[in-house]
This record gives sequence, C-alpha cells and structure tokens, in this order.
Amino acid sequence: MDKINVDNMLAIEEPFIKVPLEQLRRTVRQTQKQVERETAAVSAELAEVLKNQYRLAPEEIQKTLDALIERLQTLKQGLEQVKQEESQLIQRSKLRAMDLNKLREFESTTQPEFQQWCRQRLDRVLIDYMLRSGNVKTAQRLVETGNLEHFADSSLFAQVMSIENELKDAHSCQGALLWCSENRSALRKIQCSLEFELRLQEYIEMIRARNTPEAIKYAKKHLSPWSDTQLPRIQRAMTLLAFSPSTSCPPYRAMFDEARWAALANDFRMVIFQLYNLPAQPLLHLLLQTGLSALKTPACLSSDPSEHNRNCPVCQTETLGKLAQDLPLSHHVNSNLVCRITGEKMDEDNPPMRLPNGYVYSLSSLTEMAATLDGKVKCSRSGQTFKLSEATKLFIS
Repeated sequence: MDKINVDNMLAIEEPFIKVPLEQLRRTVRQTQKQVERETAAVSAELAEVLKNQYRLAPEEIQKTLDALIERLQTLKQGLEQVKQEESQLIQRSKLRAMDLNKLREFESTTQPEFQQWCRQRLDRVLIDYMLRSGNVKTAQRLVETGNLEHFADSSLFAQVMSIENELKDAHSCQGALLWCSENRSALRKIQCSLEFELRLQEYIEMIRARNTPEAIKYAKKHLSPWSDTQLPRIQRAMTLLAFSPSTSCPPYRAMFDEARWAALANDFRMVIFQLYNLPAQPLLHLLLQTGLSALKTPACLSSDPSEHNRNCPVCQTETLGKLAQDLPLSHHVNSNLVCRITGEKMDEDNPPMRLPNGYVYSLSSLTEMAATLDGKVKCSRSGQTFKLSEATKLFIS
C-alpha cells in the first residue's frame, strides 16, 4: 500500500519537465533565425560595397563599414544575453530532472524524505496555480521562501498575462500579433488560426471607428491570405462593412460584441499552453480531481443534506464539490463503511451498530453520545431516541 507508483507520478509531472525544454528549443530557433537574417543583411551590404568600391568615396565606404560593425556588435550583445538565458533554461531543466529522479530512490510513501519532497511539490503546484490566477506577488513570495526559482515558470506566465491584459484591457492586438509572427511556423504545424482571429478583430475595430477605406485596405493585406481556409468568414467580414456597430442582426452583432476581446485573450492562453505542453487546467485542480474521483458516491449527489458526510470533501458542494461535479462516480471493489456522525471508518475495532429504526452508526460515536445523554442515543437522521443497549452489533463480511 505504501509503494510509490513512479510511472503514474511522472506522467502527471510531464509538463514540469517539458516547459523549460520547449522554451530552450524556441529560444535556439529564434536566435538562429535572427543570426541568419542579420548575417545575410551584412553580407549583402558588403557585397554591394565591394561591387561599387571604385565609385564610392572613401568616407562613404568607411561610414558603411562602421554601420555594419555597429550592427554586428549589437548582434553580439544580443547573443550574449541569449546565451545567459539558454544557460538558465538548461540549469532549470537539469534541476527539474534531478528532482523527479528522486522518486526512484524512495521506497515507500512513509519515508521522511518522500514527505519532504511532497511538501516541496505542493509548493510548486501552488505557485503554478497562483501564476495562472494572476497572484504574481504571492507566488513570488512562495518562490523566494522555498528557494524554488528553477521550479517556477514565472517568465512564461508573465508573458501570457502581459498579452492577455493588453487584449482585454487595452483592446490591442499588437503584442499578440508580434508573438504570432515569432511563432508562425509552430502555429502552422498545429493548424492554429489565432493570427487570423487577431487580424479579424483589428479589421472589426476599423469598421467600428467607421474608417472604411483603411478597413478595406487592411482586409486585402491581412485577411485575403487566409482565403484558402477562412473564405466564408472573410466574406462575412466584408459584408460587415454594410452594418453599423449598433446593428441588431445576430451574426454581425456578435462580431461587434466587446466580449470578443475576452475570448481572444482566452484563445491566446490556450494556444500558448498547447505549444508549451501545459494542461489547460491548473495542476492543482487535476490533482484534487484525482483524489475527489476516488471519493465520489451517489450519496454525494443527493439533494438531501442529511445524506452528506461532513468529512467528505465531495459533499462540500460550495467548495471542493464544484471540482467534482463532472467527475464519474468512484468504483470500489471493497466497500468502506463510514459513520455518518463522526466520519470515521467502521471496522472490527469500531464496529457498526444498528438502531431499532434501521440506521447504522459506529460504536464509538454511540458510546460518546450515550455518555452525555444518560445512556441514550439520538438518531441524527430521524431524531428518534433509543437506549444504547437497544443497538445491535453488525458483522462486516
């Protein structure tokens, strides 16, 4: 029972190890593209200078060469910063891999070392939850307290929040479009149309401002390239030119709806999570749901509060019960009897006792009650009162 299922735990922790590796891969690819672009531009200018060296004044050649040297120095400085970032990501990946590798060393869940590992794991799960929820300062305090800098994806979530806030609050697509241009090949691989949605929103805002000439020009430049996959929506977007923002026509009223900004922010979050192999839900929710699914029974769904167990988290409909709403009922090969009064398990040391009205409670709960009611017990469901001696012991088979 105390043996650790390492494979299952590693499956849950997959995003923990993949995120820094994905960040490193993207950083390397973007750096490579930048170097190729800059070196190609410098080579082209040098070739032009060599071609026209006899027709250009020495001062002009010197000025061009100085500009190229400055450009290469700027590139070098940028590469040095990227190198530091890559080193941090490599170190982060190593530390995370070492942390997960500790699971192979633990022999049981009762080991103090495993308990310490679980406490640290809980801290980083809470950090992930708080970063997703926007509680950055609280997450940072927990990071500093637990020395978990390499276990928190703060930079990634900071980027997500920055662009989300820009979309929802500033109603600007600039940051999101820049991100799309930097990750266009990755978005193309997963057949994501986020860039089209952002372009469409900018087009809609031009129409809202009644800037029709600019809207038409913008559509020709940025929407028409998507005609192979988005032609019906482009046609509807062009028809939008004939409607005002106050239209009552449902399809076009929906396009003018301000709620599209919040939807775009959510779409961006889901896309970036997909690219970085992050689950859509916080890991805290997934772990809680795993435990809740093992506790959920038909009694938890009853509309009668008396059917609920006060110690059952699924029965707490206003808190953890909300997470369990869509979970299936648990399947137990062997049933466990739980006392409705105390929430304790009924077994051979604490046997179930049947009252004359048919309801069953544990011996310990009835004994404690009888000690305060002069040898009598009161059924918590029917309200009837009996002598303790009238309770009949049941045997578990």
